[in-house]
Amino acid sequence: MSVDAAAKSVPEPALPEFKTTLGHPRPLWMLFMTEFWERFAFYGIRWALVLYIVAQFHNGDSAGEGAAGVTYGAYLALVYAAAIFGGYVADRVLGYQRSILTGALIMAAGLFMISVPNKEVFELGLATIIIGNGLFKPNISTMVGKLYGLKDERRDSGFTIFYMGINIGAMIAPVLTDYFARKVFGTEAMPSYKVVFIASGIGMLLSLVWFYIGRAGLKGIGAPPAGAEGFGRIAVVFIGAMLAIPVAYFLLSTGSTVLAWILGALFIGLGILLLMEGIREGKVQRDRVIAMLIIFVFNVMFWMFFEQAGSSFTFLADKIVDRNLGGWTFPTAWFQSVNSVAIITLAPLVAWIWVKMGSANPSIPRKFGLGLLFNGAAFALLMLALSSMVVDGKIPFWTLFMVYVIQSVGELCLSPIGLSMVTKLAPVRLVGFGMGGWFLSTGIGNNLSGIYSKFISGETGMSVESALHGYTLGFWALIISGVLLFLLAPFINKLMHGVK
Repeated sequence: MSVDAAAKSVPEPALPEFKTTLGHPRPLWMLFMTEFWERFAFYGIRWALVLYIVAQFHNGDSAGEGAAGVTYGAYLALVYAAAIFGGYVADRVLGYQRSILTGALIMAAGLFMISVPNKEVFELGLATIIIGNGLFKPNISTMVGKLYGLKDERRDSGFTIFYMGINIGAMIAPVLTDYFARKVFGTEAMPSYKVVFIASGIGMLLSLVWFYIGRAGLKGIGAPPAGAEGFGRIAVVFIGAMLAIPVAYFLLSTGSTVLAWILGALFIGLGILLLMEGIREGKVQRDRVIAMLIIFVFNVMFWMFFEQAGSSFTFLADKIVDRNLGGWTFPTAWFQSVNSVAIITLAPLVAWIWVKMGSANPSIPRKFGLGLLFNGAAFALLMLALSSMVVDGKIPFWTLFMVYVIQSVGELCLSPIGLSMVTKLAPVRLVGFGMGGWFLSTGIGNNLSGIYSKFISGETGMSVESALHGYTLGFWALIISGVLLFLLAPFINKLMHGVK
């Protein structure tokens, strides 16, 4: 069946007429800034979490690195897994706008909670962030897709612009929160992590206010379903979120292995539901769901190794990287901004390359394969540095810096393309649920990243030897996955029935 025939089988909803800014619907820029402040909040705490856990709850003992990495990985995994339920709530209960507002409020509360120096309150705060982000994150991305028709050539470009909003917030947050923690309210020896978490909470409140004021420009896109305009459903969802927070708290404490089984079961259940909906809509939609699920599996591999950026790479930067640059020490936190600077710098170039290549533009699965291969190249650089560039127990600053840059190229090949892919391949009635599946696969990768980080640190903390061994395994896993996806690309493209 052709793309046109497939489009006729599922009528595309009519879109409002939007004024444009720089060639894109004006609401895109409102969503851009909403996501900017949410990512400021999310990435504001990213650099500090594992360092804080070791310092606050393990008395600074390096033996706590493994536990910190596992907690960090489980937290990220549950953030993304919660997106399944957030997508479902938006699709069937609240609508996208109210889901975003409710999630922003809950997430802000969690960010303020983790500033309390108590392990139980800290973990309960992480659980609150998880539930709030689950309502927010998949639905803000889905809203971007709803601004464009399925055949609108601006669609991928719009997602790339949106992705730059994500990365501008992520770039500024570590620099600003590190400055507050070490220069204003603390010292190099004793950073004020509490201030990091409070500043991120304020950023989340700004995201909430920005979207609340700007949502009128959406002209009804993402509004509550017909007959559900009252506040009763908001109350029900809010109560459900309060009941879900203890569940997330329990899952954080179950251990990464148990969580891996739980997330795996969720992924299988989600895949079955999406496949059933695809079958209901016909052969073309069924095949597209299958293609999407295959790509989700490779997405797990990418994020398992990419998310070392917030765990094992942080310990690597703190202990094994020579950060002395002519008498000035490059802050560990600032490595978290390198990825974002690279994305902002390189995103227009990558987008231009895709357009310039025209009909030779790589297919979606081959772009994903490139993402895996670039990620593998970053690990190859780490292998080289740890095996032949160690001086006095340290590797050169530029090597880790370039690892983040190379990973960023891989991310640009994969992540914005993935967001757009879901809005094209998911069943029309379950686009939010499909976006939840994308984030669940990312979450599974993040949980595995915590297990992998613990493996690298071992029982006594990271060493040159343990890092070299661990990152060598990562290199081979990524290269093999990337080559395999390239080989499977023709089969996956056939299943996509003309979707580019």
